[in-house]
Amino acid sequence: MHWSFFVLFALIIYILLNVAVYFLQERFIFKPEKLPEDFEFTYDNQVFDEYNIEVDEGVNINGVHFKVRRPKGVVLYLKGNSRSIKGWGKFAIDFTRLGFDVLMIDYRGFGKSTGRRTEEGIKKDLQYVYNRLKEQVDEKYIVLYGRSLGSGFATKLASNNAPRMLILDAPYYSLKHITKRYLPIMPMSLVLRFPIKTYKWIKYVECPIKIIHGTNDKLIPLKSSIKLSKINADLTRLYPVIDGGHNNLHTFPQYHRFLDEILHARLPKKIDPDTTSLNFRRNKKR
Repeated sequence: MHWSFFVLFALIIYILLNVAVYFLQERFIFKPEKLPEDFEFTYDNQVFDEYNIEVDEGVNINGVHFKVRRPKGVVLYLKGNSRSIKGWGKFAIDFTRLGFDVLMIDYRGFGKSTGRRTEEGIKKDLQYVYNRLKEQVDEKYIVLYGRSLGSGFATKLASNNAPRMLILDAPYYSLKHITKRYLPIMPMSLVLRFPIKTYKWIKYVECPIKIIHGTNDKLIPLKSSIKLSKINADLTRLYPVIDGGHNNLHTFPQYHRFLDEILHARLPKKIDPDTTSLNFRRNKKR
């Protein structure tokens, strides 16, 4: 009787924990900063325009377009899970200095953007923004950049479109794999409302894929990027930032050298096995 009561009590607690995870997960996944409608963005030494894009009734996506003279292309920058483009905007300089325009947007519920947040809703918003961008810029000049949380959404966009390039900064295999590390006993496949399956979408990407990841990232380990790089290996190159963590890659000169190399590199040519040692095999000893 004693053990049956203990098992029943444990089962009830387990069920309640799963219910709590289901309904409260947004508070742990998203850390939005809300901005008043009349907030004015300011960025030192940057030329920019602010945009409000009405995606649907009650859904307004706010963004900032950083501009350079005679741009080589435009980077659609999908940020991480915290704050708003008020703070993230300072990273636009890493691309404008290389001659690229930058478009940053806030997801639903971040900054000035409005709307109920769902995975499908965010994906819909981003495709709408991408379609609007395509009206102004040929896809061959669009670079998708996904940082942390944004890496999954950037991969999804790339899988459905034909941008010049996809750059993933500290990407995750899937959000389920991250949460499983912290809640190993939970059935995340059932309770997670934002699985964001990067591994599933990356196989359909047809443009060059560049992955940048810190070797000392504690939140999303480097092995996540290694696994992703093997899925679409012919198009993927991994750039490890030695000793880089999750939130400090921009403090490493190596990261900025990587960006320069990636954005200014010519599109890779297909390797011909007949003119390289690709198919060479060691002769077996007789």
